Amino acid sequence: MAGVVSGRTILVAGASSGMGRATALAAAREGGSLLLLGRDRARLDAVAAEIREIAPDRPAAVIAVDAADAAALETAVAPHAGAIDIVVNSVGTNIARRAFGELTPDSWAGMVDANLNAAFNLTRAVVPGMRGRKQGLIIHIASVAARKPDRSGAAYQATKAGVMALSHAVMEEERDNGLRLTVILPGMTDTPLLDKRPVPVPAEARQKALQPEDVAAACLFVMALPPRAHVAEIMLQPSRS
Repeated sequence: MAGVVSGRTILVAGASSGMGRATALAAAREGGSLLLLGRDRARLDAVAAEIREIAPDRPAAVIAVDAADAAALETAVAPHAGAIDIVVNSVGTNIARRAFGELTPDSWAGMVDANLNAAFNLTRAVVPGMRGRKQGLIIHIASVAARKPDRSGAAYQATKAGVMALSHAVMEEERDNGLRLTVILPGMTDTPLLDKRPVPVPAEARQKALQPEDVAAACLFVMALPPRAHVAEIMLQPSRS
């Protein structure tokens, strides 16, 4: 798979840590030119420094913006929109007080903003440019919770299911314009999101979890496919329970 994204510009949203960071680094190793998007400029700068070590000739650009802020995101992405070939949306969060009985209108709205609205805003910001060039790939990283009921919380499951539905719906509308959308549904992955669980995850369970690099590998697999091939979704789970 060496060089599978050579010459392509890849926007990774949520690039400061976890799956987003792992995907950005993997894409840089495979020849991609990276745009790193997220809210924390210092952490994005740190990832950009890692990419400079990997590819000194292809420095990553940092876009510090909240993807849930539609107007700010559109302004920040606009200078790059015409050149973006691939988007990986790894934006998302969960909350400790996640049970339905603990949710409030404010905490529900916050989850919708962080998980679902951010996915919509990112998609909306890049689709016109991709449509104009008759090509483009958008990968949304959601969660296995979108398909399988669990105790990850009503707001988390609802918003991740929404991201999955968004991906499938936009694909149906834009396939004739050369766009492809894929949603990846990872199971438990050892990222900082685990630290937001109401009960700490035991070390043994973390050892059996997926690693961010596993999700990055799934993203690279999708990126490596020719434009004639479309993967609607990938469910990726730990092999051990």
